[in-house]
Amino acid sequence: MDFNWLAINFGEVAWIAVAFVLGLLSRAIGLPPMIGFLLAGFLLGAQGVESGPLILKISDLGITLLLFTIGLKLNPKTLARPQVWGVASLHMAIVCGLFGLGIFSLATFGLSAFAGLDLADAFLVAFALSFSSTVYAVKALEERGEMASLQGRITIGVLIVQDIAAVIFLAVSTAKLPSAWALLLIAALIPLRPLLRRLLEYVGHGELLVLYGLVLALGGAELFELVGMKGDLGALVMGVLIASLPKADELNKTMMGFKDLFLLGFFMSVGLTGSLTTGSFLVALCLLPLVLFKSALFFTLFTRLRLRSRTAFFAAFNLGNYSEFGLIVAALAASQGWISFDWLVIVAVALSISFVLAALLNRFGDALYDRCRDSLLRFQHPRRLADDPLIDVGGAGVVVIGMGRIGTSAFDEIAAHYPGMVIGVDTDPLAVARLREDGKEVVWGNPGDPDFWDRVEQAHTVELVMLTPPKLSTTLAVIKQLKGSGYDGKVAAIARYPDEVQLLESAGVDAVFNIYSEAGSGFAAHAMERTGIKSSSDPEIL
Repeated sequence: MDFNWLAINFGEVAWIAVAFVLGLLSRAIGLPPMIGFLLAGFLLGAQGVESGPLILKISDLGITLLLFTIGLKLNPKTLARPQVWGVASLHMAIVCGLFGLGIFSLATFGLSAFAGLDLADAFLVAFALSFSSTVYAVKALEERGEMASLQGRITIGVLIVQDIAAVIFLAVSTAKLPSAWALLLIAALIPLRPLLRRLLEYVGHGELLVLYGLVLALGGAELFELVGMKGDLGALVMGVLIASLPKADELNKTMMGFKDLFLLGFFMSVGLTGSLTTGSFLVALCLLPLVLFKSALFFTLFTRLRLRSRTAFFAAFNLGNYSEFGLIVAALAASQGWISFDWLVIVAVALSISFVLAALLNRFGDALYDRCRDSLLRFQHPRRLADDPLIDVGGAGVVVIGMGRIGTSAFDEIAAHYPGMVIGVDTDPLAVARLREDGKEVVWGNPGDPDFWDRVEQAHTVELVMLTPPKLSTTLAVIKQLKGSGYDGKVAAIARYPDEVQLLESAGVDAVFNIYSEAGSGFAAHAMERTGIKSSSDPEIL
């Protein structure tokens, strides 16, 4: 892969500015910026603009960084769960089979949009449509504060399995035979792993961390190209080599912005490659109902493998869309001449519309589950997984939601004065296990789960709920579930900014603690207590 930058065409800078404006508008209405980037490509393409060297270069770089960040997220323990690899594999096989046969059937009927597709082409289009969007799922989970929850981990695991399938396709698509040096390179990378991991720990948290990530991603791509293998596979392998380190998550988050920035070129180039026609748009609309089938199939498979109905519902909800990775597969297939560029445009438009639908539905996810809960519970397996239970708070009078630093400190303070009266709840099973080893009464649970709050209300023992999640949206979602369950006790919550205080008070929180504005007074009191310094107004000093 050639990363030598050519002279920048000022016209391309103007096109990027157009993409920025449309991406900003997309974000303003709650959609991923990539929708704006695709639209910018279509609009510019309609004016006769073609992809220049700058757009193509940053497109290549964006895909390489995407593969690198996927490697950083690979967790063998998560992927080993049958709810992850089993569901992902079976779902992809069913979707490819049914969608492929359906598309081929339409081609045999002579519909113009499907004309020229043979059976292999139909299955290739179905393969591109079988993926779900990592960009959308991560955005939705982060907004709800559920990345560490069971449904979050299952969702990300399924996406990674899908991504691996796409990587395998990308690796074999060029039919390039690796040179004899390929095995030697792979053998040499294994003993280099400890050195790479030490360097990751040593580079710190600033610009060197970013540069180190770029060196690994681009260096891995170039090395694999030299031995006759696809460069993107090298970026993935370099990410996998350091994936298990705690700091790999920090590197992943740091590189995410760069990856999304450079993927701008890919999304724009898709729009510039083909022309958007009325026929393409209508075919994309016809593909939209298939998203609902994908979600229903995910829900069915998840519940059959003993996930609770709510966990299965929201995991399937997050996966109910088309994917930017499917777009990459379609782009490669079009460039190889396996499918027409018209189908690349169709997949791009279907992706965009599925994001619009998913964004709209995501705002009403809890309400949809509440309305359909009785029907969904009928699909629930009588036996459930050990890490997907219905939570029991026992006789606790205080529940602390979110056992981070603030939540743990609050838990310890209450437990010191009222032993046995407080219980902690967190979505991260590793944090729960660590806190339980320290002797704390902490349980794993999803505070946004109405089933959980129904059980709390039935216990009639909880008098105070303390909310310390890192995301305001999560706190507001929990408050909504509290009110919906009929809870009439007290609620306390933390805020980080003045406008959050107002929002929480409007939502019915009885006590709001602004951790930033009140941290100074707490620090001063702590310092004076520990140092023995007293105020001049203290009676003991007079």
